[in-house]
Amino acid sequence: MGAFKTVSVMGIDFINTTKEEFLEKGLIPILNRNEKCFVVTANPEIVMKANEDHEFKRIIQSADFVVPDGAGILMAARHKKQPLQERIAGTDIMMDLLSYANEKGLSCFFLGASEAVNEKVVLEVRKQFPFVKIAGSHHGFFPFDDTTIVEGVRKANPDLVFVATGFPRQEKWISQNLDTFEKGIFIGVGGSFDVLSGEVKRAPETWIKLNLEWLYRLIKQPFRFVRVLKIFKFMFRIWFKRS
Repeated sequence: MGAFKTVSVMGIDFINTTKEEFLEKGLIPILNRNEKCFVVTANPEIVMKANEDHEFKRIIQSADFVVPDGAGILMAARHKKQPLQERIAGTDIMMDLLSYANEKGLSCFFLGASEAVNEKVVLEVRKQFPFVKIAGSHHGFFPFDDTTIVEGVRKANPDLVFVATGFPRQEKWISQNLDTFEKGIFIGVGGSFDVLSGEVKRAPETWIKLNLEWLYRLIKQPFRFVRVLKIFKFMFRIWFKRS
């Protein structure tokens, strides 16, 4: 795997690099060598969950790469005087990987979201990335131990597997089944299928660059307030407990 320096935030080691370098020196070489890896896109909620659930923390720590997907992670690293170079959003990685797959004619499997959203994702990929091979797709509402899903992915043998069943389920599913597969980049992408399908509009570029995407989503989706409270809880712990 690519050798990246890391910064630890509450016991989770985040790679300290740019999105471009992560793709060029981390993920693309893995694809070219037909290897496999497990990528976690971790925000403050995931870090908090990991510190409440020891098994989940073990899973996150076992990943090949943990990337900082959240302004709160960057703020925490800065507070520790070990700044991370930039936020690496799961949605951005997914779109860049799809673009690379389109160039190289790679195959992708899409696992997660509702059946309707999943179908829209596949249609959108076919429209935006016509040379991507659709290895398979399945909605995210399946029993966790459904072996037919695992077998379907194994037989499809995709180069990329995007899992959008929400944390901690997506990370636990990847961790539990990774040894079953011969190759592939397995990455949990949370709500990215909603964005790709057009169900949810992403923040304008200016908001993203200012690390205010969370605020934009809160304005558009006020029901997310409970999730924002978790971010404040995370920052309180960083500031006052020296984690």
